[in-house]
Amino acid sequence: MNAQELNRILNQHALWLRTNGAEGTMANLYGANLEGANLEKANLEKANLEKANLTDAYLYCANLEVANLYGANLKDANLECANLECANLEGANLVEANLERANLVEANLERANLYGANLIGANLEGANLKLANLVYAYLECANLECANLECANLYGANLECANLEGANLERAYLVRANLKDANLSVANLVYANLERAYLVRANLKDANLEGANLTDANLEKANLAGTILEKKETTVSSESNLRAKFDELAKSLGLKIVSLKVEKTIVETIDL
Repeated sequence: MNAQELNRILNQHALWLRTNGAEGTMANLYGANLEGANLEKANLEKANLEKANLTDAYLYCANLEVANLYGANLKDANLECANLECANLEGANLVEANLERANLVEANLERANLYGANLIGANLEGANLKLANLVYAYLECANLECANLECANLYGANLECANLEGANLERAYLVRANLKDANLSVANLVYANLERAYLVRANLKDANLEGANLTDANLEKANLAGTILEKKETTVSSESNLRAKFDELAKSLGLKIVSLKVEKTIVETIDL
């Protein structure tokens, strides 16, 4: 797509936004070839960029709030400081893209490929990163509070000083990840793989690590207060069966049970 046609579409889209759809036309760039396009500070709020080719595109400070980027190719794109709040990036290719300080609050990045992407200081609060590829991604000081990283691949990712409070990392792959000084309080790490992860001074207060793999992980000076490491539950087949066994025992001893109280014991947490 040439620059003249792109400018026409952007102008019509701006008018559409300004008049709440009364005038102009919403930008429909489905499958458009925008490789290397200069979209600095462009307003593409609510635009349709599904399966668009934005390889090497320059989107510094662009507004892509609520935009549809499903399956889009953003490899090596510059999205520094871009607004992608609530944007749909499911299945998008963001390999080695620059998303430093980008706003990705509640964005949908399910199955997105963020291999080697720069997300330093990015805001991913409440974002959906389920099954996302974040291998060797840079997430230093990123905000991932309450983000969904279920089954995400974070092998070798740098999460130093990242905020993962309340994040869902169930079954996430964090082998060799750097979580130094990271905040993982109240995080769900059930069955997460943290083999050889670097968790020096990490805050794991009240985190759930049930079934997690911590082989050779470095937890030096980590805060493990209230951390759930395993759940042990003592159960009986049924109260009636237990009562029958006690009645039988009492009968053999010439005794009669007047009342029987059954309690269930669950051991869940440790405090260090």
